[in-house]
Amino acid sequence: MRTFLVGGAVRDRLLGRDVVDRDYVVVGATPEELARLGFRPIGRDFPVFLHPTTREEYALARTERKSGRGYHGFVFSTDPSVTLEQDLERRDLTINAMAEDRDGGLVDPFGGARDIEARMLRHVSPAFAEDPVRVLRVARFAARFAPLGFRIADETLALMKRMVDDGEVEHLVAERVWAETRKALAEPAPSAFLKSLRACGALRILFPEIDALYGVPQRAEFHPEVDTGVHVELVLDMAARLAPGDDLIGFCALTHDLGKALTPADQLPRHVGHEHAGVAPLRALASRLRVPAEHAALAEHVCRFHLDMHRAFELRPETLLSILERIDAFRRPDRLAPFLLACEADKRGRLGAENASYPQADYVRAAHAAAAAVDAAGFVAQGLAGPAIGEAVRKARIDAVAKVRERFA
Repeated sequence: MRTFLVGGAVRDRLLGRDVVDRDYVVVGATPEELARLGFRPIGRDFPVFLHPTTREEYALARTERKSGRGYHGFVFSTDPSVTLEQDLERRDLTINAMAEDRDGGLVDPFGGARDIEARMLRHVSPAFAEDPVRVLRVARFAARFAPLGFRIADETLALMKRMVDDGEVEHLVAERVWAETRKALAEPAPSAFLKSLRACGALRILFPEIDALYGVPQRAEFHPEVDTGVHVELVLDMAARLAPGDDLIGFCALTHDLGKALTPADQLPRHVGHEHAGVAPLRALASRLRVPAEHAALAEHVCRFHLDMHRAFELRPETLLSILERIDAFRRPDRLAPFLLACEADKRGRLGAENASYPQADYVRAAHAAAAAVDAAGFVAQGLAGPAIGEAVRKARIDAVAKVRERFA
């Protein structure tokens, strides 16, 4: 029985990145042998075990062959005769198909180290085409490693296109699409996720609401990038810059302008009312991918109100208060920060606006704090009761916002 460190830990060490998770492959063993050594089985589809002390994952070396459509259409073999090279060959990318032995020696049968030097995302073998999730995974790795200069190899992109054309991507279940998307939105360059999916044709199948934004013009004086799809890419990367690793803000950035795809051609490049028109496609996307409720709710608020936040200084105090109430910022004050960050990402996600200030956020935060400080107890002490208390509280909150507005004038 031999044990090897595999996958991302080996890749990240060669890249000089911090190694967070360590996964191991065990060659020449059976599930019964690992159980006798105290390993706890956790795998559902194939034997994976937790180490009895480190709790790190150990998987039996395995081969797999295609037996049907989609992600679950595989038959696995974990016979003790399966070699390390056979196990590595079934992996997606060469940079993920390396191993280290106990002495730190590199096992690299498919040129992963060479592709790291070349900054290339390249598939290991033709078996890549058997698993449609890999289209999403490659796009996600592009989002992670684009800042380091990585790109998808031409032959890998061609294979991804064939997978799309063969209909494999259409068999992906919603949970897997969302899981990979959520991770991609938390990467440093999520725009590369969209670019990669669009390049292979998967974006129009998995995210038709996003794909429809490409080629839709905007007014150049507000959007020098003009193309709405390009704008969304810029907003995604700005969101990653403002809130690194935050997929909630990333999802808001991804979906904030869906209504622009619905603007009648004779109104272009203006998009009157796009913030309200975008709610329906956003709900459709969130429902189809089974997006978490808070992601869907906050994204809808950003979709509806991002233009209002950009012109916050022009809003009447009662209008700003109403928006704060609509996003539930008084019962859910934790919502305000990600809401404002997503709005700021939209404002700064434009050519030439990357380093612009966004004083609207400071104003809205101060207005919210002032309004939240209004205490109903004082009105009860004055003898008010029932609806009169609510009316008095709201009027006091409007006055508090007005005073803050004067400070920022």
